[in-house]
Amino acid sequence: MRKLLAAPLGLLGAGAATFAYASLIERNWFVLRRHEVPVLKPGAQPVKVLHLSDAHLTPGRTRMIRWVRALDALEPDLVVNTGDSISHPDAIGPFLELLGPLLDRPGVFVYGSNDMFAPTFKNPARYLWRTSQKDYSKRGGTPNLPYKELGAALKASGWLDLNNHMGRLKIADLDIEFAGINDSHINLDRYDEIAGPVDPRADLTVGVMHSPEPRNLDRFAADGYRLLLAGHTHGGQVCVPFYGALATNCGIDRPRVKGLHRWPPTSWLNISAGLGTSPTAPYRLCCPPEATLLTLTPPP
Repeated sequence: MRKLLAAPLGLLGAGAATFAYASLIERNWFVLRRHEVPVLKPGAQPVKVLHLSDAHLTPGRTRMIRWVRALDALEPDLVVNTGDSISHPDAIGPFLELLGPLLDRPGVFVYGSNDMFAPTFKNPARYLWRTSQKDYSKRGGTPNLPYKELGAALKASGWLDLNNHMGRLKIADLDIEFAGINDSHINLDRYDEIAGPVDPRADLTVGVMHSPEPRNLDRFAADGYRLLLAGHTHGGQVCVPFYGALATNCGIDRPRVKGLHRWPPTSWLNISAGLGTSPTAPYRLCCPPEATLLTLTPPP
């Protein structure tokens, strides 16, 4: 009997240990990714962009709050937040605390679905064969999180709202043109409202979105945006060594589920693996939470 029970008990113990590691350790093991991106015109001085995404903040995440606030010491020239910032109706104050001194720097933002709709319990295995997009259509269209108040607070700090909008900022010595879309994951993207060739007089053009759907990436690239920034995927959240992410929860291919990539013909795409997780799925495995510091440079 002991021999018969040894194998299943061993598997049960290994599973419990893995879950404990994924939920208690790796979920709080924040990592700063660094990339150089050659998107500036010859002779331009480097510019530092801090890319944040998918905090899914709930009250009490003090370790995340402290870690992100400390990123101000990097002295970024620009902060870009690609959505899913909150997951609780009382999280706006903590999220503003998380940004802290970063709010005094130039910034832009878009929403994600979880800025509007509180997470609900679901079978995480469903991500292996479909995205969560259909879950929102079943819930109805009335948001139950204070996303408008979140946006108002960010705009009051001078950040640009890029939800189906365009904007322009002077960053260091650069004139940067931005365009962004609301979350395609819940069918709020309206690319036609920002469509058209970029201004050739701009020193840099940046496209911002939450979910990296290829149909929108293609349109940004075709219109001439050189740098594209997105989140949403959580880098797969649960990854397998030597294989990678099991799912992307959107139309992006698995090899580009996170990190810096080319998007043909001429754009660069950075997909953040994000800072947090849904509170209903509080674990990460082989995919630690992250922020990204992009140093924009002229071509070599």
